[in-house]
Amino acid sequence: MNNHYSVAIVGGGQAGLSMSYCLKEKGIDHIIFEKNQIGYAWRAKRWDSFCLVTPNWQCQLPGYSYTGNDPQGFMQKEEIVQYIEAYAQSFNPPLKEDVEVLSVRKSDEQNGFELITSIGDYTADQVVIATGSYHQPKIPKIAARFPESIIQLHSSEYRNPESLPDKSILVVGTGQSGCQIAEDLHLAGKQVHLCVGSAPRSPRRYRGKDVVEWLDQMGYYDLSINEHPQKEKVRNKANHYVTGRDGGREIDLRQFAIEGMQLHGRLKNISDYQLEFWDDLGENLDYADSVAESIKKTIDGFIEKHQIQAPTEPIYQPVWQPEPQNLSLDYQEANIGAVIWCTGYHSDFSWIDLPVFDGKGYPGHKRGVTDVWGLYFLGLPWLYTWGSGRFSGIARDASYLADCIISRKKVSYSSDWSIVNEFLLGS
Repeated sequence: MNNHYSVAIVGGGQAGLSMSYCLKEKGIDHIIFEKNQIGYAWRAKRWDSFCLVTPNWQCQLPGYSYTGNDPQGFMQKEEIVQYIEAYAQSFNPPLKEDVEVLSVRKSDEQNGFELITSIGDYTADQVVIATGSYHQPKIPKIAARFPESIIQLHSSEYRNPESLPDKSILVVGTGQSGCQIAEDLHLAGKQVHLCVGSAPRSPRRYRGKDVVEWLDQMGYYDLSINEHPQKEKVRNKANHYVTGRDGGREIDLRQFAIEGMQLHGRLKNISDYQLEFWDDLGENLDYADSVAESIKKTIDGFIEKHQIQAPTEPIYQPVWQPEPQNLSLDYQEANIGAVIWCTGYHSDFSWIDLPVFDGKGYPGHKRGVTDVWGLYFLGLPWLYTWGSGRFSGIARDASYLADCIISRKKVSYSSDWSIVNEFLLGS
């Protein structure tokens, strides 16, 4: 059994598969270790009505762009899984599923790496970590103050409204997951209490096109992190909330409030039966709206500069304003039976025993290339561009790393002086 490869890829999601495609195309022997099965996170960690928030035409994995009959639509969960499975079938990657990599470290015997896995030890000249950064559900410690009678789920565990008790639901967090889950519950007739955070929102369509199409024309998706005004800080920013549901639409929390959803500021404390909220609901709604309007103004400027013919739209007017609120809520009187924590994830790279991480556990890299020779990261949000952690930009990153791997492979050959001497001596 051959346990040594030129390249080992850890993670068999869209990032790992993209890396494999690029290496296979260049004739580099490699292996992929996938802890679960292809499409696992999409299949097992998303709710039933989940769909993409970017149009299908942006699904551009290396050698496998979307070719379906609905390029302007938004693939639902099962379609996403099928897309990834079909991608793997299209080029037959050297994949080992249900294999966990327990440790990656420098090899003692040679200039390479040792990987301890659940099926044995392997070595590789170079390693690509393609596990993303969403590893461990982040649930605040304040969750312990709820009684056991109230069901608590992380957003990755939520499936559908029918799986929850016939009571009111508290949703904490208004990133993409929080807003979409709150909408899912709201449309099913559940009484939703939503703790509104500081995440921005995006328009869905504007002046005749999906906003994603405008941003693509404007070159936003080609903007590197080095060119971004916020530089590396953008990696920690919440994603703009919007949805691809039912063909795609904006999420306006003010409209939900008119329809009966109860909006609150961020959750501050839980004492006895009282939920206490920060007095920041109006501020957070205004900020989300201001970001959406700034996106529109940027598009307006682009249209004007290039003299593009496009329909005009009236200026957004808020349809609801929060009144002075009681900043507490008795969760028993409100009949809250479940809490869904839409509070993100922690990264966990503790199994990588190599000196590449900062004080917060984030890998130091330049476009995925670390200071440890032969170690790379792929699929992280804003690894290089906005699309680095998505279907739209992974091909560029994977191709770049494949070139780096080949160049370093050539360097390793040229450093073998015995081969050079044999050539020079004509032996």
